Amino acid sequence: MEATDVWTLASSALVLIMTPGLALFYGGLVRVRSVVNMMLFSVSAMGVVGVLWILFGYSMSVFGEGDGWFAGNPLRDFGLMNSDPGEFIGVGFGAVFAMITTALISGAIADRVGLGSWVLFAGVWATLVYFPVAAWVWGGGWIAQLGTWLGTPDVIDLAGGTAIHINAGAAALALALIVGKRHDFAPGAHRPHSIPLVTIGAALLWFGWIGFNAGLAGDAATAGLILVNTLGAPAAAILGWLATDALRGRKPGVIGAASGAVAGLVAITPAAANLAPGFALLLGLLAGAACAFAIEWKFRLGFDDSLDVVGLHLVAGVLGTVYLGFFAFDDGLFTGGDAGLLLVQVISVLGVVIYSFGASLLIALAVKLTTGLRVPAEVEERGIDAAIHGEEAYAFDQDQRA
Repeated sequence: MEATDVWTLASSALVLIMTPGLALFYGGLVRVRSVVNMMLFSVSAMGVVGVLWILFGYSMSVFGEGDGWFAGNPLRDFGLMNSDPGEFIGVGFGAVFAMITTALISGAIADRVGLGSWVLFAGVWATLVYFPVAAWVWGGGWIAQLGTWLGTPDVIDLAGGTAIHINAGAAALALALIVGKRHDFAPGAHRPHSIPLVTIGAALLWFGWIGFNAGLAGDAATAGLILVNTLGAPAAAILGWLATDALRGRKPGVIGAASGAVAGLVAITPAAANLAPGFALLLGLLAGAACAFAIEWKFRLGFDDSLDVVGLHLVAGVLGTVYLGFFAFDDGLFTGGDAGLLLVQVISVLGVVIYSFGASLLIALAVKLTTGLRVPAEVEERGIDAAIHGEEAYAFDQDQRA
């Protein structure tokens, strides 16, 4: 086995742990009465998307001869029955990306959606949105070919600024709009119940993100650059978020610092192999500040994105992808290139936003017609965990209850 295969195998394990890390991050951010439900959304996404990826998702994510523009043929190798086992490390690496991308969306609908509705949405969304968009970006699709068609540099998206973060963020916005607001939606009404869980979750996300960004690095120099940028951008984003809060007269907190780290990680995802470390620090600083402002807009615009998937993943994903058009090695507008890279980066962003939002809106509407999507008001008020799952995040004996 070659060293690069060993590293990709190890990176798959790193990325796999990110989804349970996301479950902890999201679980700590919600109220105590819906922790089980929120964490189960991430775990169930691993189940449904992992199965679909092996059955037909991998086949859809890679274009073959005569497949057209939308996606690969899902029946080309159903269940991977005819694949060369030599490809399976790459198949597994792609699977863990598909899992966490789908799980990210669930943060937009905390406290008010049942597990069955979520699983149905997750399975259909992965099939009709994630698998095709992954094919567009990494499987030889239109985004991968855009530079050739237009005579510009190729679109740069190392690990999923478009296919993962913009894709999930646009879907989260669509789903939140269809689900509707929580009954007591207002600034300060839904405080995180466990800052330690949020911190542990953020730590696991950052830990896994090294494999997320560097899993396909082909040499030590590239891997080293990706490592430094994946450390530097979120570090700067923490400072950007905390400084933004301080300038607005707000008290510094762990939630802000952890959210800043995630914003920086999202922003550097498409760019980690194509930016000098100094420009990665600047990107992180901008992402932390931008996302600190962006999460407030849900209250001004009236959509209930419960855990700020839009404000973190969509905003930072767009910022990191477009930023490459200005500062990427050789081809950035300010680093020796012209506007060509910026053009294709913007087109790729717009294409994924429009498709993901529109398709996700239709899928959410279909699920709503099928299952009702949202739990009854009395269940939402009492708490989904006890009413639907029969479990509590923290179960104490009666005489221990305060």
